[in-house]
Amino acid sequence: MSRAALRPDLARIAGWIADGSRVLDLGCGDGTLLAHLRDAQQARTIGVEISDQHVIECARKGVNVIQQNLEDGLALFEDGQFDTVVLSQTLQAVHNTERILLEMARVGREGIVSFPNFGHWTHGLSILRGHMPVTGQMPYQWYNTPNIHLCTLKDFEALAAKLDLRILARATFADDREISWLPGWRSTLAVYRFASPMAHGARAA
Repeated sequence: MSRAALRPDLARIAGWIADGSRVLDLGCGDGTLLAHLRDAQQARTIGVEISDQHVIECARKGVNVIQQNLEDGLALFEDGQFDTVVLSQTLQAVHNTERILLEMARVGREGIVSFPNFGHWTHGLSILRGHMPVTGQMPYQWYNTPNIHLCTLKDFEALAAKLDLRILARATFADDREISWLPGWRSTLAVYRFASPMAHGARAA
């Protein structure tokens, strides 16, 4: 699969990963990103996924995957084992947000995370009307949502600073379009690339 055929946020993530990198994808889904990185960028890849169906789909793609709950941590991986650790549209669904980010920084030189932007203007409008937002990025009702830690761009940047994660790059999307103007209000999805405190010499692309 070419990068152009990937979902726009996954294409941006792939663009931040150097050819031949060691990549860990947490909550890797059906393995689409890892298969692309392996085939098009010669990356050495492994995924972690809890869903039985997604693990089967990864296996069909020949993607190396470990079935495990991210809440159990990353103890099976060594410090600095990976060049890049990816957590795509999963951060908002983990219970211990700080722990998973610190674990990403421990096992990888860089991390990439993406999450729905709760600061999007339509969310505020929904709350003013008396209802929790239901959108394409957050298509659940309040009573059945897996999203337990929603945040805005500034919220994540404040947490990254607290954890000493140096932000190298940011991309923001309005549905399937990458945008740059008023991203805090207009973006539905944010993607961040950060350097581990233990890594040296990381540079933004």
